[in-house]
Amino acid sequence: MTVFLTGATGFLGSVVARTLLSEGFRVRAIHRTRSSFDLLEDIKGEIEWIEGDVLDPESLEQGMMGVDGVFHCAAFLGFEGKRSEKQLMDVNVTGTANVVDAALTKGVSRLLHISSVAALGRSEDEHKCQDESAVWQVSKLNTGYALSKYRAEMEIHRGIAGGLEAVMVNPSLIMGAGRKGENTMQIADKLIAGRLPVLPSGGTNVVDVKDVAEGALKAYRRGSVGHRYLLTGHNMLWKEIIGTIASTLGAKAPTREVSAGMMLVVAALFEFGARISGTNPLLTRETARLSASISCYDNTKAREELECSFRSFESTAAAIASVYGLG
Repeated sequence: MTVFLTGATGFLGSVVARTLLSEGFRVRAIHRTRSSFDLLEDIKGEIEWIEGDVLDPESLEQGMMGVDGVFHCAAFLGFEGKRSEKQLMDVNVTGTANVVDAALTKGVSRLLHISSVAALGRSEDEHKCQDESAVWQVSKLNTGYALSKYRAEMEIHRGIAGGLEAVMVNPSLIMGAGRKGENTMQIADKLIAGRLPVLPSGGTNVVDVKDVAEGALKAYRRGSVGHRYLLTGHNMLWKEIIGTIASTLGAKAPTREVSAGMMLVVAALFEFGARISGTNPLLTRETARLSASISCYDNTKAREELECSFRSFESTAAAIASVYGLG
């Protein structure tokens, strides 16, 4: 089978590409002119490449000619506060709409959309674990990214109404070996440099990037059309997450927790400094609110219906450390 892949040069997409190739799929992938192939150097020649973008419908249609299925991994995370709102909606919502339209136009038989637990909406009840039945509600904990992923899922449902066989997976905070200085790898960077002096007071769910890639393939193969599956590994406090990574790196973990109020004050100062300097803030008020809250997710449906399993967080931390030649 030949599948078309978006987001192939990114952290998650590169692992999805490797997983598909290892399972015998022929992979055709889209890339932008400025994309880096550093995460795929050893397998770059095994992939058929199309230059384009999810905001370029013509390149999407070209990429989907004659394919059996689509894996839509491309997304913009946008943790730069208000400055990133337009790009979030462009890439995550309009980009997904373009992927759906191209799939319908080219008669693609099946589409796997990688969404996010953020699309469920954030529960303000810290004692309740969310599952696939969660209904979006307006909340101060819903970020611009969350809203964009929720609206992207609406585009998937529009495609389903038009006859597209589509399935969604919703990973939590994805961790694993990636590019230094990007995404969750920034935590390791700061620990090694001794620039993470305090701990957020909340908690979240973390999942290994390889488990997300494998779970996406299982959902593509056997997931029910229109359903979502939570690919969520472990519910943990931030002090546990950071402590485990620090231990694997041989770095010193911070011990002092910062309250939600103080996190917001610090974030506001970072945002103000970023506006003056024209750079991205190290912390925004959105991410400060999230890091001070506790999010819990239930992966029962993925384990039972897709037979997904999830690596220990210790093994994920070891993979992160390997990027630095540690662990």
